[in-house]
Amino acid sequence: MRLIIVSGRSGSGKSTALDVLEDNGFYCIDNLPAGLLPDLAERFLPHSDMLLPQVAVSIDARNLLSQLQRFPELLDEVRKRSIRCDVLYLDAEDETLLKRFSETRRRHPLTNENRSLAEAIAYESQLLAPITDRADLRIDTTRLNLYQLRDTLKLRLLGQTQTGTAFLVESFGFKRGMPVDADLVFDARCLPNPYWKPELRDHSGLDQPVIDYLAAQPEVEEMYQDILAYLEKWLPRFAASNRAYVTIAIGCTGGHHRSVYLANRLSQALKDSLKNVQVRHRDLS
Repeated sequence: MRLIIVSGRSGSGKSTALDVLEDNGFYCIDNLPAGLLPDLAERFLPHSDMLLPQVAVSIDARNLLSQLQRFPELLDEVRKRSIRCDVLYLDAEDETLLKRFSETRRRHPLTNENRSLAEAIAYESQLLAPITDRADLRIDTTRLNLYQLRDTLKLRLLGQTQTGTAFLVESFGFKRGMPVDADLVFDARCLPNPYWKPELRDHSGLDQPVIDYLAAQPEVEEMYQDILAYLEKWLPRFAASNRAYVTIAIGCTGGHHRSVYLANRLSQALKDSLKNVQVRHRDLS
């Protein structure tokens, strides 16, 4: 059995996550009281009459404060039953959440006559801290539209075909913000930039002309070898510490050339020694 617990602040994309999971065969329950989590897990164990191989539940700030505070011990109780359980936490920058609620004119569940929208968003972070601290996978949805979020969820949650740590090598552009959910970040902005070659500007790091150009640069090869040596040494240590997800982010200025090239090469090389390696190009569209 696989259980996915979806949480996060209101407006961050929890409903979308449940929709994606439901579309892919999960039995989904929205707004589960946290205290019922161990009982729910027990009902769905193989020896019960409600056997379901994939279950997803949403636990958020609509819960009682006392139950949210007990989340770590409730999660430990579930995992003692040998259930494969992942905690997904979605979030976005405060300004983005404010904008989303303003545009949709939805009411935040924590607002009232004494608490403004901005105050409710800040308060929600405090309430969900016990879940945030135990999250296996965090996804920042600030710069993701609906379709990008769906693709990201499919890649990270449903692309994990094997047990063990799922490693994501992600390219990004610093000018669009550094991914706050990355575990390791490498900066490739010091490398020769194909953007300044007119014949390469409209290509990406996936295209052969850019690949050939970067492969011929000694500095690029040196950085690639240094990063690969570091990852090959230390990523198995992450896996040995029972981490479910690890994100390695490679950044350049725009996220189109150098970071894409390096992320692609690194992900291919790491597949020789690690079981579950994924690649994503955040700013390549």
